[in-house]
Amino acid sequence: MVLARSSEIHEDVLSRPAAPLSAVLDGFSIEVMPRTAAKVESFAELFPAKTRIYIAHIEGTPIDDMVATATRIAREGFPVMPHIPARLLPDEATFRDWLTRYRDEAGVDQALVLAGGLSKPAGAYENSMQLLESGVFDALGYKRLHVAGHPEGNRDIDPDGSTRMVDEAVQWKQAFSERTDAEMALVTQFVFEAQPVIDWAEGLKQAGVSLPIHFGVAGPAKLQTMLKFAVSCGVGPSLRVLKRRAKDITKLLKPHEPTAVLKDMADHMEEFPDSLVSRVHVFPFGGIRTAAEYVARQVSGEE
Repeated sequence: MVLARSSEIHEDVLSRPAAPLSAVLDGFSIEVMPRTAAKVESFAELFPAKTRIYIAHIEGTPIDDMVATATRIAREGFPVMPHIPARLLPDEATFRDWLTRYRDEAGVDQALVLAGGLSKPAGAYENSMQLLESGVFDALGYKRLHVAGHPEGNRDIDPDGSTRMVDEAVQWKQAFSERTDAEMALVTQFVFEAQPVIDWAEGLKQAGVSLPIHFGVAGPAKLQTMLKFAVSCGVGPSLRVLKRRAKDITKLLKPHEPTAVLKDMADHMEEFPDSLVSRVHVFPFGGIRTAAEYVARQVSGEE
């Protein structure tokens, strides 16, 4: 698979005014956990109607808490997309039970299907492809299934530093989308530069992939907080952006915002409207309200 494209910048692009961030943030999604969602009095006061809200399922989180959070957010009128991590599932009975509860108690019909962060699976499932191939999502009426994409590679999947396994996985997911009725998209880890995602998207397109890409960005947070999450989550080469900033001691306690990466991506999406990159997914490491207020300011054009 070709995973690079020319970085040539044409003079007409340089002379054009920057694309507004409202365009790239249109239809953004955000991720929460049950314990952080519990601190939010009203999601409807923070986010536009129809904002997709993912619920991260971290090891040790009871399914009761996950379902209760999904139910509460869905009742406020938001589409809810819970994580379904393969390696947390001990067996198919549990898999079916989770999906059934989400559907029946919260009205959920979509999910983010991923391997999960465990190094050792709790049962027979090791990756998202096994869950997709099982037919359980289709049997229980799940219509939209998002899957993970890795523009900067993934050392857990390709320990040798290549992208062979992650590339093969994307091709499998593309084929699955073509032979089923599932509405799918690739959701990426958060990045600190737009170019790795742009290059990756172009490479995928050249290789015949047509799945839309929802690229991840980290919402405003203190630089120290951001570095901690970036290292623990295995962020790739774009981490250099934070490391450069960390060298300036005066910036350590100031919040890092994703404005630069959003501006670069907005320009790309305006110049290449047929790009696979289509949406932004926000990780609110500095708090849900902080992320919501930041997005609202950018959409309104406020500084």
